[in-house]
Amino acid sequence: MERMEQLTVAEVIAQACAAQGVKRAFGVPGGGSSLDLIEAFAGVGIEFQLCRTETGAALMAAADAEIRNGFGVAIATQGPGAASAMNGLAHASLDRAPVLFISDGWTPAQLAGDTHQVFDQHAMSSPVVKAASRLESDDPAGELDAVIGSMLAPPWGPSHIVLTGENAKRRVSASALSRSVQGAAPPAMQIHGDAAGLLASAARPVLLVGLEARDNGAAAHIAEIATRLRCPVLTTYKAKGIVSDDSEWLVGHVTGGAAESPCIESADLIVLCGFDPVELIGKPWPYRALVVDVALYAHPVHCLKPAAGIYGPLAAGLESLLPACRASDWREDEIADLRSAMYERLSYEGEGPGLSPQRVVEKAMQAAAPQRPAITVDAGAHMFSAMAFWQAKAQGTALISNGLATMAFALPAGIASALHAPEVPTIVFTGDGGLMMCAGELATAAQSGARVCIVVFNDGALSLIALKQRNRGMAHAGVDWPHADFAAVARGFGLRAFTARTEAEYESALQDALAGNGPSLIDVHVDPSGYRAQAKALRG
Repeated sequence: MERMEQLTVAEVIAQACAAQGVKRAFGVPGGGSSLDLIEAFAGVGIEFQLCRTETGAALMAAADAEIRNGFGVAIATQGPGAASAMNGLAHASLDRAPVLFISDGWTPAQLAGDTHQVFDQHAMSSPVVKAASRLESDDPAGELDAVIGSMLAPPWGPSHIVLTGENAKRRVSASALSRSVQGAAPPAMQIHGDAAGLLASAARPVLLVGLEARDNGAAAHIAEIATRLRCPVLTTYKAKGIVSDDSEWLVGHVTGGAAESPCIESADLIVLCGFDPVELIGKPWPYRALVVDVALYAHPVHCLKPAAGIYGPLAAGLESLLPACRASDWREDEIADLRSAMYERLSYEGEGPGLSPQRVVEKAMQAAAPQRPAITVDAGAHMFSAMAFWQAKAQGTALISNGLATMAFALPAGIASALHAPEVPTIVFTGDGGLMMCAGELATAAQSGARVCIVVFNDGALSLIALKQRNRGMAHAGVDWPHADFAAVARGFGLRAFTARTEAEYESALQDALAGNGPSLIDVHVDPSGYRAQAKALRG
């Protein structure tokens, strides 16, 4: 009788990841199961990218998931390694990124006599993960199948496997691997109200596009609907690029603030296309027009009550609206005027020394135009200019943390982006505060050879928090630090680095940085004096 093939549990994980198109895993290994995983990943062609922080590894995995429209993988040791990854998993949860996080763990025998570094890792991660497992049954492939299916079902999000070193080496039957890990079966379409009828009768509809529009096939249907309706489109930050920024129908971004109000207030119907309310800044919904909600699922907590909803696979839901689309009463010049007014409203007017953040973004876009790079953007006041004035033309080419809005996102995400598409650079727009939180990942960029151009908006402060402090009438305190020499720090990690205090110095640095094949950093001294007016124009 032929002997059935045996695999270790680590090999089961590696083969399942490879079958789903995973090309690399990110992490900081310990001495337990993470070493078995690295070896198993290598056996199926999955590269392991050593990171400097577990949070950075989880953020890289989340960015990788978003770029590939699949799931990412991050690994860490138990105890402090697992604890350190939690901010990255919180980002993956609120920014809807499927991340398979695998940490080492303790066996019952170990727990009987050891308390060193021990705590309940699943209890710690449970508020932000969709599924948890130890893969200790007789069918670990089945357990893994369920975990991956949970991650890929809406709302997308992370899961946590605690894998002991003993279990990673356990040999099991490979027969179950013939199953295809595709996630949960698509849910049946749920239709509430007459969405098509409302759209057919609308004279001035507007489309608001959100992060769920990353769903396969959705972008093409959104473009077709906008073209048929000839109506304005606004995207959330995480949907930037799903509708090209040079589209004649695109007006700008919707954040839940004031800048988009003139457009949306002029509509008689608001059509939400994959719109997740996690992206809005938390103000009450101010618009009276009826709302049609086309989404992957009905969000249990929402800022509004739709008049009609279509819930299920997004492409199919959008496609069902195509017969109801007719040319609206919007004029092309009216849409163009709304777009121009939004850009003018968000324009940066400072009065201090240093470069304007808007000019930092525009100069980078001009210098990199032939290469059409992706960008990653950190939370902070500089993101207003980065998101408003950078022109993204394709899905997955503008990444930001918006559901969690964590700082220290842009550099790890930029590394993941550059490793995914090494033929073009990725521009990282980060504030000085955000970079200080993840400066160790500069070493990851150097070791990996990632083609990132890191642009640091250096103003010596937590400028967005300083704005909030000032708006509350409080004394200026606790938000400043001495200007750091980030160029010197970057050189210490092995990057090419430049300092720019003038536009001429910045233009020269961009030319040199973008011409190289490895990582580089430009420390740009910026003028923060215009942030307050810009923030007010955006958010009200």
